[in-house]
Amino acid sequence: MIRTLSYAAMLMALVAALAVGVLDDSGTRTPEDRVNALAASIRCTQCRSQSAGDSDAPTAQAVRREIAERVEAGQSDAEIRSYFASTYGEEILLRPPASGVGALVWIVPVAAFVLAAGGLAYAFARWKRWS
Repeated sequence: MIRTLSYAAMLMALVAALAVGVLDDSGTRTPEDRVNALAASIRCTQCRSQSAGDSDAPTAQAVRREIAERVEAGQSDAEIRSYFASTYGEEILLRPPASGVGALVWIVPVAAFVLAAGGLAYAFARWKRWS
């Protein structure tokens, strides 16, 4: 019984940590924070190996200005990302989409982790029975 409760507590802590990690805090961010976060999630159109937030290239500066103008105009983060994706193509986004085939990038590692943890639990349970 105590073992079951401890596993349940660990599971709840894991779920809470994951929920906190994915919650959108856009209501508490300043416009400058939003611009920086969006620039970090959009690839520099000139250098391709850096985000627009990390690059000092003139095109990255133009992307940051465009983001700032759109934030000031009241567009949401999703609308701004959608604009850049429609203008430059999906490869401009550094974060893969969470739907369609792009969702596999998010789902496969989690599924592999769950299967590995389950396999280890099964192996340890069998090992304990043989001891």
